[in-house]
Amino acid sequence: MRTPLIVGNWKMNKTASEGRAFVRDFQQLVEPSTDVEVVLAPPFTALESVRSSLGATSRIMLGAQNLHWEQQGAFTGEISGSMLLDLGCRYVIVGHSERRTLFWERNEDVQKKVRAALACGLRPILCVGESLTERETGQTERIIDEQLSAGLDQLTDANLKTVTIAYEPVWAIGTGRAATTVQAGDVHRSIRAFVANRWKDAAAATMRILYGGSVTAQNAASFLESPDIDGALVGGACLNPDSFAKIIAAANRNPHS
Repeated sequence: MRTPLIVGNWKMNKTASEGRAFVRDFQQLVEPSTDVEVVLAPPFTALESVRSSLGATSRIMLGAQNLHWEQQGAFTGEISGSMLLDLGCRYVIVGHSERRTLFWERNEDVQKKVRAALACGLRPILCVGESLTERETGQTERIIDEQLSAGLDQLTDANLKTVTIAYEPVWAIGTGRAATTVQAGDVHRSIRAFVANRWKDAAAATMRILYGGSVTAQNAASFLESPDIDGALVGGACLNPDSFAKIIAAANRNPHS
């Protein structure tokens, strides 16, 4: 059974006090459940306030949006995995397309971040995806295979048990133009086949693969009904407690096996 995973990536939105208010409202809308894992990924400055607002017994987990590959040192402005772990983070997003395109993160940088996350006990969510030009020229599978090959390089079957892949077509992020369920399902199957080919069928069968890219309360159910899609990495729609709660409700109706 692959438990659906819904991740809310706040990006550079919400102050610490706004984060507290969000959690207060959100917890009134979401029923505790063992059928869906929910992760909130606020900006670094709101991690502590969100953690304290959730409380020690909350099923909602904390995630970070990025990390540095070193554990400490002279890296002004950076955050290490051990710092995130100490704040209560369980997950960390790695290789988001905005990190790749706006901050010039290379595949080799992403690989180091995946390994750094695993080394300190965090669960990396590795993002992969193609641009519109790459899709229109038939390069989707090649681009994603390259990103997977680098990001997962030298990982063991045991490592893969705590890695999640998020397929986020770059052309669908923040544009309101989501991929179709068929398009997303095709890529998800390709990702699972890649993992099965490089590791074991069992590793591929248990790995969760999320869809990200203009997921909304209106279209989430159509994605989550697909047996190939194990959850969602949500951007703009997660900033509103009501819309994010509706996405989680859709996941609750569609457990995977």
